[in-house]
Amino acid sequence: MEIKRCAWVTADPLFRRYHDEIWGVPAHEDRTLFEFLILSGTQAGLSWLTILRKREHYLKAFDNFDPQRVAKYTERKVRSLLSNPGIVRNELKVRSAIRNARAVLDVQEEFGSFDRYLWQFVDAKPVVNRWAKQQQVPARTALSDVLSKDLKDRGFTFVGSTICYAFMQTIGMVNDHTRDCYRHHE
Repeated sequence: MEIKRCAWVTADPLFRRYHDEIWGVPAHEDRTLFEFLILSGTQAGLSWLTILRKREHYLKAFDNFDPQRVAKYTERKVRSLLSNPGIVRNELKVRSAIRNARAVLDVQEEFGSFDRYLWQFVDAKPVVNRWAKQQQVPARTALSDVLSKDLKDRGFTFVGSTICYAFMQTIGMVNDHTRDCYRHHE
């Protein structure tokens, strides 16, 4: 018998693994949160599957998304990243990752961790939605609007409300698995 998944999941094994093991699972490690913030912003205008296929290249190119290391990137490193065919070679997105790394360090200084900062927006508990159909799942919400504004006020870039909502879904701040998906109740 076939496992029932959310309607957006294709037969691609990478996409299925992402849905089954990552999407909607609460993440709390700062490096992981930073990784998915950057990947969510990089995805703007592209398919998520494209980004997933480049994820391993991103991990190598961006020092496993260690914000302390990324925050120190120089112009030479930017040029190196922009010549790396394994990642999306968009200068604004590359520079955004560096800027966001610096903003993460500021947030860590103020809140103790990026995790504590992010999860305060949902009182440290995932928002569990009960959508019957994929068409009901919003692209953004009032909560993602608030998070987006706060991130922008703190100097983050590529963090519009739609990007923030996708990020919140990925890191499990929001559970948007449809009710018929086997992952919804997990």
